[in-house]
Amino acid sequence: MTRAALILTSAATLTLSACSAFGPERNPPAMPSPEHYAVQASALPTADGVTQEIRHDITPVPAWWQAYQSAALNALVEEGLAHNQSLAAARHNLQAAREQLRSQIGDNLYPAVDVGFKPQRQRALALPTLPQQTFVENVFAAQVQTSYTFDFFGAALLADRALAEQVQQQAFQLEATRRAIAANIVAATINVGSLQAQLDATTELVRLGEARAEQMQQRYQAGSASHDDALAAEQDAANAAATLPTLRAQWLAVRHAQAVLLGRTPDQAPDVVALSDLHLPTAVPVSVPTELLHQRPDILAAEAAVRTAADAAGAATASMFPSLTLSASYGRGGFDWSTFTSPAGVIWGVGASLTQPIFHGGALVARKHQYEASYTAAVSQYKQTVLSAFQNVADTLVSLEEDANTLNQTERAAAAAQQTASNTTSRYQLGALPFYATLTAGQQYQNAQVQSIRARAARLADTATLYDAMGNPPEDYAGNSLRQTVRGTP
Repeated sequence: MTRAALILTSAATLTLSACSAFGPERNPPAMPSPEHYAVQASALPTADGVTQEIRHDITPVPAWWQAYQSAALNALVEEGLAHNQSLAAARHNLQAAREQLRSQIGDNLYPAVDVGFKPQRQRALALPTLPQQTFVENVFAAQVQTSYTFDFFGAALLADRALAEQVQQQAFQLEATRRAIAANIVAATINVGSLQAQLDATTELVRLGEARAEQMQQRYQAGSASHDDALAAEQDAANAAATLPTLRAQWLAVRHAQAVLLGRTPDQAPDVVALSDLHLPTAVPVSVPTELLHQRPDILAAEAAVRTAADAAGAATASMFPSLTLSASYGRGGFDWSTFTSPAGVIWGVGASLTQPIFHGGALVARKHQYEASYTAAVSQYKQTVLSAFQNVADTLVSLEEDANTLNQTERAAAAAQQTASNTTSRYQLGALPFYATLTAGQQYQNAQVQSIRARAARLADTATLYDAMGNPPEDYAGNSLRQTVRGTP
């Protein structure tokens, strides 16, 4: 082994040893892993003829929205993932962060080499004792300069690794943004379909209310109903009609938001996807808490933030130790072109600079404490992110169970109201009831329909929330797209 190779090997060994000695623990702390989130049942209640199963034996689905079996929904999500401007900005920000990492690694890992050429003409002062007080001279200089700082204590390596983990964190945040946009598009599509169905039912409800108010007014004028009954029917009709503008404005606002999620202008909202075109997934993957830690991008981003803070704290500590910089230059110079091009114009220099920080007004110690505090904050944030993820899954599972129970009751009420309306119509046709009774029964049925539509939409939306809460299969995060942020990173 040559002397140069021996020196480089020793330097590398010393650097790696220093990296392991400086800074706090890079791995996040262990978190409690309960066996269950909140619901321990293997199946949720049956509602609307569909039983959803909580499956622990299947992995999360990356393109989970396809489980709704709607080509229109799939097309909307794909369009949004391709054209959403917030997602595009996040992609470009990640690209900029990767280039910044490459730049910093290039500065720290390799020697700096610069070439300079400096022709100069200047008028300089002479000594007072000389007869000529000033001189006009030409200076020609061209040099190749190089320098390299040995990272014996790992300050630069730790800084590079901290930035690499920061880029990794940003990559996971991009994935979280991508999943959130997909979930928002699915939720908006379900909401638009639900509001459209509610608008249709409410419009029919208003029509029946107006007809009933007109019937009661005619009965009042004929003397078969009191004035109070006619006024009450008029008030009911007005109250029902007053719900339409708010419901219509809400429907349009959701459509506008849906269009913007897709990268469109609000006036270019897509066609409404009916709730009947969306099929409720029957098997929902729910990973155990220990697996969730490796699947959710927000947890993985918080884990990367812990490593970033640990390496940054180590770099701050390593910067308090000595650093050695070697420099060399070679070139030509002279006061005229003949000297510049002759052997006499050769200039060169070599040097070494050993620096040990002694006193910086407490700045280095304060910076070390700053990064240590940032590390403690990152650990606490990681713990909170994990607990919030567990809560998110638990709340969604509870919501799905109660959605099924609510849908059962609303379907029960709607079926009873429909039967009542059918019976009332039959009795009216037989002459046993007045016509306005059929209008009242029809109103009750439409009200029940609105509640049933809301419950069905809530079940669809909460299923999407649970799919999103599970994250991606762990192998998706082990590939080149996320783990290998940039080739050659420490």
